[in-house]
Amino acid sequence: MNNTGIQLLSVQVGLPKTLGSPGASETMDQEWTTGFFKEPVSGPVWARTTNLAGDEQADLRVHGGPDKAINAYPFEHYAFWLAELGFKELPNGSFGENFTVAGILETEACIGDIFELGDALVQISQPRQPCWKLSRRWRIQDLVAQVVRTGKTGWYFRVLREGNVQAGAALVLVERPYPEWTVAIANKIMLHRKENYVATQALAECPALSSSWKATLSRLEDGRVA
Repeated sequence: MNNTGIQLLSVQVGLPKTLGSPGASETMDQEWTTGFFKEPVSGPVWARTTNLAGDEQADLRVHGGPDKAINAYPFEHYAFWLAELGFKELPNGSFGENFTVAGILETEACIGDIFELGDALVQISQPRQPCWKLSRRWRIQDLVAQVVRTGKTGWYFRVLREGNVQAGAALVLVERPYPEWTVAIANKIMLHRKENYVATQALAECPALSSSWKATLSRLEDGRVA
């Protein structure tokens, strides 16, 4: 990985809104509330320990919070999805991400990686696990399954030091404490966690991994089905 080539291409934020029609017979047309729709921001944005200024999540049970303050997605994947989905365009933020980044992929990014970004200090906490709202946004029933299958998931940052961030800034890697745990490897372990107990247990013990992933992986240890 070329540390000098990692860049924050764009920043997107958005507030929850309710869409659809109550009582609609088609699932894709039913009422739903989501913070998935993000709009680009120009100029500095304050990165807080729980989210970006101007950004909120609709379901705080599974989104947002200290371990999932910022959702990042590699720009390099967009060409693949344009071809795969047959779309003419997909603007940055189409996968609900706050940060569209370039120069780093899931095969290179590692759990625990710490980056300086503007005034802020951010750390990769876990891969992103896309929820049904991604499929709903694009009205493609199996889109979540496609994202999981390809491993093109993106990841979450926690904010270790609050500060202003801005599109165009470099992400400077300052520490990589767990090079063995790439986001891609973590994705594979989570997907096949019932088949490889040793790897599952080892990943669960990574200190930088988010608490929710630790909990899911650790359920196998006490005999519960994850």
